[in-house]
Parts: sequence; C-alpha cells; structure tokens
Amino acid sequence: MSKVYAEIEEVFTTRIGEEYLGEDVKLVEHMLQCGDLARAAGAPDYLVVASLLHDIGHLLVDDAPGAQDAGIDLHHDVIGAKWLEARFPAQVSEPVRLHVAAKRYLVTTNHDYLSKLSHASVQTLYMQGGPLNQDEVIEFISREGAEDAVHVRLWDDLAKVRDKPTSALKEFKTLIDQLAHS
Repeated sequence: MSKVYAEIEEVFTTRIGEEYLGEDVKLVEHMLQCGDLARAAGAPDYLVVASLLHDIGHLLVDDAPGAQDAGIDLHHDVIGAKWLEARFPAQVSEPVRLHVAAKRYLVTTNHDYLSKLSHASVQTLYMQGGPLNQDEVIEFISREGAEDAVHVRLWDDLAKVRDKPTSALKEFKTLIDQLAHS
C-alpha cells in the first residue's frame, strides 16, 4: 500500500461519520459520490482523483461544522489543495484549490445555477465571497485548472444523495497510487 493512499484511507476512516455541513449526506459519502460521478463521465484519472478528494480540507480541520455555524469560512479548498500538492501533481491539487471559486464563477455566469444549489451551498456561497465581479471572472477562467474545477464543482453539486451506493475508497487505490508522488 502506498504511503499516500494509506494517509487518505486514514483520513477517510477516522472521519467517516463527519457531517457535511448542512447537507443531507455524510462528507465521505459525498466525496465518494463525486469520484464516482467523475469516473462515470469518463473524466481523466487526475480529475477523478481531484473529484474524490475535493473536500478533503473539511476533514483536515477541527470542528468544521462549528466554524460554519459561526459563519466562518475555514477555506477548506486552500487547506485541501495544500495537503494534496505535497502528494500529487498540480492537475489534482489545482481543481481542488479552485472548486469554491468555480461555484462563485458559475453563479455569476450561469443565471440558472444559483437555483440549482442546495440550501447549504447557497449559505456557504456568501461566506465564501458571493458571486465574482467581472475582473474576478476573467482572472478565474484564465487560471490553470479552472475548467477542471468547473467540472468538479458540477459533480460536487450532484453528489449529495443520501444513502446512494458508492464505490469504496479502495476502488480508487490504483488511480491514487499511479498519480501520487513517490
């Protein structure tokens, strides 16, 4: 078993019961659903792993639900990306870093998008800065990994189905091992 996979497995198993901040699904369940959606869409391996691990930052901080209840954004996107960039190439970490900005981008550029967000996602949208302004839209879309982050974000929105059967983490092990830094 690779060191990186073992670290991810430990994070997932020790925090398996972690609530997903106002959503009707557990956080690990949500992440597995997101990885499954990326794989079902035929996404490249790096994007499947990014989708699977996009919310790992929530699992790396203490009391994420308490912070959210207090209206505090702990920047799980940045925390997760920093953790991942030490273990994976930028193709994996950058979509994770940008998936919150991708939500803000989609709200700004797609008038129907906001109505499709869950109640919890709308609440966190405003904690995370709300819609982007025009300069921020241009800056976001020009960033490396932005297009991939939009895909992750769209799968993220769909990966909130309570009790939906998912793959087990071990079913992503080969991809994780192939992409992880040695």
